[in-house]
Amino acid sequence: MLKDKVALVTGGAAGIGRAICQQLGAEGASVAVVDFNREAGEACVSELNRSGIEAFFIACDVSNEEQVSAMVAAVVERYGRLDIACNNAAVSRGSGPIHQFTREVFDQTLELCLTNTWLCMKYEIEAMLASGGGSIVNISSNASLRGQAFNTAYATAKGGVNILTKSASTEYASKGIRINAVSPGVIRTPGLEKYFQEQPKMEEQLRKVAPMQRLGEPSEIAHAVAFLLSERASFITGQLLSVDGGGAVRG
Repeated sequence: MLKDKVALVTGGAAGIGRAICQQLGAEGASVAVVDFNREAGEACVSELNRSGIEAFFIACDVSNEEQVSAMVAAVVERYGRLDIACNNAAVSRGSGPIHQFTREVFDQTLELCLTNTWLCMKYEIEAMLASGGGSIVNISSNASLRGQAFNTAYATAKGGVNILTKSASTEYASKGIRINAVSPGVIRTPGLEKYFQEQPKMEEQLRKVAPMQRLGEPSEIAHAVAFLLSERASFITGQLLSVDGGGAVRG
């Protein structure tokens, strides 16, 4: 459980991020909901508050270092410390054959899926060191495990998140900070539901990606994140946990 912990979740306004905020709050944490979408973020906080969860919203572009620094400072100012964090925010700027990718799209995807995670970790770790330790979970993707045709920039960026997680975990393990990652498979988010409305046949095809023959739910990612952030995972660091119905090991 996460009773009395102070949590920060980026990309927390919707989908997987929102489910993570709900789960951390349900386990007793106070939650800073971070997102660039103010309307959705404030709606998430209102929902958490109605459930009796202490939460507040921070509007932040996590690819902007000045804003990231201010984000962590706002949490510390409100609660006095930062105990746990989940770096979930990511935006893929495009897909298609490598030879047709523009440098701008490739660079933007790296910035919004990898560099932003590093920036968040930089300031989260600084705050955690000041208060004696903590735990971080980065959200990766199964696209990072074996690559993904026509989605190279995103897969590459998330592969970088995996190595960032492992490298940082070795730096800070002796300082009381654990750093892990969760790699979701195909998860039924609002964005995916919208895609299914446009492409109805894709739902059945995506169900077949995992040996369990179904899509994952945001809550299933949230449970994994909460476990890794908690003391239940006190001897786990530098690990990548796939939550994907077996998709990562399918032949």
